[in-house]
Amino acid sequence: MEIVKVDKANSFVARFNTESGFYIRSGVIKNGIDTNVDPFMASFPELIDVGIMGSCAHATQCTVGCYQGGTNNQKSDMKLENYKSIIDQCEGKVFQIALGGHGDPNKHENFAQILKYTRSKNIVPNYTTSGFNLTDEEVRLTKEYCGAVAVSWYRQNYTFRALNSFLDAGCTTNIHYVLSNESINEAIDILSGKYKFREFNAIIFLLHKPVGCGSKEAILHIDYPRLNEFFGLVAKKHQFKIGFDSCTIPGLVNYADINFDTVDTCEGARYSMYISPDMIAVPCSFDQSHNYSVDLNLFTIQDAWDSGSFDEFRSHMKTNCTVCDKHEICKSGCPLERGIVLCNRKVRTV
Repeated sequence: MEIVKVDKANSFVARFNTESGFYIRSGVIKNGIDTNVDPFMASFPELIDVGIMGSCAHATQCTVGCYQGGTNNQKSDMKLENYKSIIDQCEGKVFQIALGGHGDPNKHENFAQILKYTRSKNIVPNYTTSGFNLTDEEVRLTKEYCGAVAVSWYRQNYTFRALNSFLDAGCTTNIHYVLSNESINEAIDILSGKYKFREFNAIIFLLHKPVGCGSKEAILHIDYPRLNEFFGLVAKKHQFKIGFDSCTIPGLVNYADINFDTVDTCEGARYSMYISPDMIAVPCSFDQSHNYSVDLNLFTIQDAWDSGSFDEFRSHMKTNCTVCDKHEICKSGCPLERGIVLCNRKVRTV
């Protein structure tokens, strides 16, 4: 099924295929003509990251630097009625929901109902899991209702069992790989073909952030010796697709030889947002301090989107590094963690 959304306020058209996940957006349209100028934002988020999990089954057993701090930050999971309220507000406006939070979304007590209700509103649910204690029923539900599933690259036996289970069931399966100065050498080995994988869909590189349990020591800096080698390998053909979170875009701009029509920079408060288990909306899930927050127990999603807090977040992308010739692609990088921005250009202003 193809969904077409006309955003009159921002003068563009977006199309999304609920089966293939293919998404395309026009440029700003003036007098019926596409100007090829990328619209800065949508009038309502097209993707919402919903943190349905306040708890984590790993507890203190997990040694991963979880940015949500899930190993020592156990809270209540999102209530089903709150989740349905979110979906009701999103019907006809949002293309996809990314299920997340402090733990594996497939361990929510209402996981099946959450998936079914989301699909009933023509919204595609996706999620990321560690694969820890994954059940056959969770795999079946994933295949039936989800557009895609990602398995976090934790290098454990359950990581590989989960990958195999999803692939055996025919799920569109990705690997989420956190890219840090501690993991980039392994990433280079993977892209060099030293690892043999089954034919999963894509490996998505997520830039390490020093939030939650993530350490500052693991930040990947612009002067890392093998950074150029890594981004050089990205441009080559592989047996799987390669993707990045938008936090990595400055690195791609400075190092990678790719088609920049295929990437988008930080979408927080422009095309996406995060909602925590206790119904706090922020532009990005990495805003763990809630510096730009709106309480959805008191306000609507539209209220949050139109709020001064979200507009302040957007202003960083509009006003920083404006003299750079790559500003329209990069928009100065992450507004939250300036230390992770992979850029040392002289025109950088933050």
